[in-house]
This record gives sequence, structure tokens and C-alpha cells, in this order.
Amino acid sequence: MTQDMLPLPRITVLGSLNIDIVSYVAYHPQPGETINAQHVSISQGGKGANQAVACVKLSRTSSLSTPTARVSMIGAVGDDSYGPILINSLESFGVDTSRVAVKAGNSGLAIVIVDQLTGENRIVLSPGANYSLLPEHFSTIPGPRPDLLIMQLEIPTSTVLAVLRKAKEARIPVLFNPAPVQQLPLDAYDNLAYLVMNETETCLLSGCAEFDLHEIGGIKRAAGKFIEKGVRNVIFAGQNGKSFLVPAASTKVVDTTAAGDTFIGSLALSIVQSTAGRGIDMEAALRAANKAASKTVSRKGAAVSIPWRDELEDN
Repeated sequence: MTQDMLPLPRITVLGSLNIDIVSYVAYHPQPGETINAQHVSISQGGKGANQAVACVKLSRTSSLSTPTARVSMIGAVGDDSYGPILINSLESFGVDTSRVAVKAGNSGLAIVIVDQLTGENRIVLSPGANYSLLPEHFSTIPGPRPDLLIMQLEIPTSTVLAVLRKAKEARIPVLFNPAPVQQLPLDAYDNLAYLVMNETETCLLSGCAEFDLHEIGGIKRAAGKFIEKGVRNVIFAGQNGKSFLVPAASTKVVDTTAAGDTFIGSLALSIVQSTAGRGIDMEAALRAANKAASKTVSRKGAAVSIPWRDELEDN
């Protein structure tokens, strides 16, 4: 069988689907202060949904082109007016939504405030239907066996931990993004294939100080703590002992929403598309992920700001 005839790799994302109500302001208001938004948008979001969209868009040159991976979403929306919008949005990008449940009540909702000068955001989240996903719903990983399972922490932690155990039993590799960050039991890290964190998450979960992550020695020490817990690959370090820094791409920051989700989507594609038996070129994968994320932060919005693959090819 030639490379072109091989079945497409499968990525399954288990996580949140939210409606994002985004206000763009001149600066973040102080406690008790009311300011006018300069622009407001309402769009599909949620870390899970954004990461699924990132996987799809970065695997295709447009919504009509042939993808290089199959991407499925496992999650839940409410039976309110937002539910169909969330499902239809995912489907418009090419995500399989056959395992997105519709539950009684409200869909997840995020209130996002973006500082237009810096692009930094502040988010208030109402989980809604996302918290209807319970451990007893996951005696197995639903759907066809994925080549990679992606999870975050915008659904109940007990569910995430239960699915991590099921994935370990089934030998399904997991890319885990512990966000919003919280302390986790040791078994959450045991034999975890990929742990992807930002600076804040790394500091809280490793106990290191922020300044430790400003030089390679501190990064090695922080990553080593997770390797000792059984994680196979932490960004900047893996069990083979190789470590490196990849500089962020230079760009004008407009809105940081979905930047991390784009990074994860790009990395996930590199993982599943790596040549069988040879392993992933992690440094190249991280450079590609940085490049994709830099495109996202140069635009407003969440899913809509994530680039298609051809938008990166000539840049």
C-alpha cells in the first residue's frame, strides 16, 4: 500500500463547546468601572471545539479541500438556541459532530474581554452543558479508535481523569492540555504521551517560579518534574533527554484568543502524520505550531481566526 492509499489518521477531541461573546476594549476595566466596548462579536468557541477546528483547518487548504486527518468532536451542547449554532459551526469546518450530545439546559458560554492595545484577554466561563459529561458516560472511548485523543479541563475533572485511565488501558495516546489549570493527581500524568502547557500552567503544576522558565536550565528542571511522574513528552523535553527552545514568531498581536488551541491543533497533526516507525521531529513540529499560532493572534475571534493550511505555506 502506498502512502497515498493509507487511511487518514484519526484525531478525537473530547472537550468543551462554548459560545464566545467577545468585547474589544481600550483597556481592561478596574473593579467597579464601566467602559464602552469598541466592538463586540458572538462566535463559536470553547477549548475543545477550537482545538478540533484547528486540527481540521490546518489539515486542509479550504473547507472544500481533502483533509490530511479525520477529526471528531465528543462533547455536549444545550437545547437552547446556541446548541445548533455550535454544532453547525463545527460541521462547516469539517469536524465530525456525530458524538456531540444535546442536553437539556444551556450551552456553555464564555464572556471574553480583549484589550485592543495588547491583545490580552480575560475570560469568565459558564460551563453549561459541558458539565453534563460524566465519568459513567465513558466506559470506553466513543467512536472509532483514534490515533490521538486530545483533552483539556473545561469539562468535569472527574470525567477527564476517568477517560485518561480508559485511554491508558486501550493504549490510545493522549495530548493533554491542563487548562483551565488546577492541581491533578499523580496518576493523571502516568504514561501520558504529550503534556502541553503555557507558562502559568507550568508554574502552578510544577511549583516553579515564572522567572525559572526564562532560561533553558529552569525549563529543563520544570519539565523534568513531569517526566519523573511518567509523562513521555513535555514541550521542551521528552524522555530521550533532548531539550530545546523554539522562539515565538514575530507578529502584531490583535487577539490572543485560540492561540494555544491553534498551537495544539498544529502539534496534533504533526504527531499523527509523522512517518510510522520514525517518530515525530518535535523541533520541526513546534516551529510549525508557533507559526500557526502567530497567524491566529494577528486576527480577531476564536475559530474564525485559526488559519487554513495554505495560509501558512508562503509565510
